[in-house]
Amino acid sequence: MWRPNPAKLEIQARAERLHDLAVAAARTPIFYESLGAQDTPEGRFELLSLVVILLIERLRVEGQAGASQGQALFDVFISRLDGAMREMGVSDISMARRMKGLGQAFYGRAKAVREALAELPRTDRLAALLARTAFPGETQEPNAATPRIVALWSGLEAVPGEAVLAGVFAWDLP
Repeated sequence: MWRPNPAKLEIQARAERLHDLAVAAARTPIFYESLGAQDTPEGRFELLSLVVILLIERLRVEGQAGASQGQALFDVFISRLDGAMREMGVSDISMARRMKGLGQAFYGRAKAVREALAELPRTDRLAALLARTAFPGETQEPNAATPRIVALWSGLEAVPGEAVLAGVFAWDLP
């Protein structure tokens, strides 16, 4: 008889909580109303991807447990992205091609974010990345969102590892 693995179920539950935290952060109104994030499916993908990447980068510091939790978070992100696209009417025929493209975009952005975070407190690389992806709007200068994202990252770095792994923390959103 099949029995669920309690450890895997706990990792899944934690990943879902982390994803919910990422969605809440990515839906922060100031990003769209004042900082130039595009309130479109593509713009929301860019901002949610950025926040998920920040979480995964923070989890990397927590060793193997963090790597496992980061992979589970990525899996939840992809699963919910797939569901959202299906709700928007993307057909089964084109789904594989679209998901492949989004996956490649995510991995490219993850690499770029990792490199930009490694250069902090210098923010020019991060500012350029944000201007190309999540904050391409013309309402403010391209660097307007950079201090907010740096503050989001700094706040995340300050969260104790156990809380990040468990997906139970209050994110100090801008």
